[in-house]
Amino acid sequence: MLDYDGDTHIYIQIADILRRRISELSSGHPVPSEADIQQEFGVARTTARRAIHVLREEGLVYTVQGEGAFVGPPEQAPRMKRKVPLYQQIATDIADQIKTGKFPPRRPIPGETALVKQYDVARETVRRAMALLREQGWVYTVAQRGSYVSPKESWPQA
Repeated sequence: MLDYDGDTHIYIQIADILRRRISELSSGHPVPSEADIQQEFGVARTTARRAIHVLREEGLVYTVQGEGAFVGPPEQAPRMKRKVPLYQQIATDIADQIKTGKFPPRRPIPGETALVKQYDVARETVRRAMALLREQGWVYTVAQRGSYVSPKESWPQA
């Protein structure tokens, strides 16, 4: 339970709770994402980020951009390397949904915030996936409106 009226910063209290939890996990095991910490403790993303930062500075966790935080120091990184980066997996998933008609041509696809929640990833990961989809011709973006499925004739040839 967090003590909002006490003399210890909330991010330090969260780091203490996470420290106890990760002490029971093996090296390379993922730790909760910033979004998970936000939801569980009802705090801002910056507070969650600061709590993870404390643990990283102590050498208890390491982070991999676009993938999250993992237990242990980075030199012991036994985690499995992704064969395909996460943003590419997301782009492939969305392209598959376009091909199957879930997202029809000239209609919007879910926004950045919805995709961040759906895939439980950082905003930058979604942005990279969207950039890849635009580059490949699956989607186009209209300023102030969002991203839309490209007409079929613009889709990449399989």
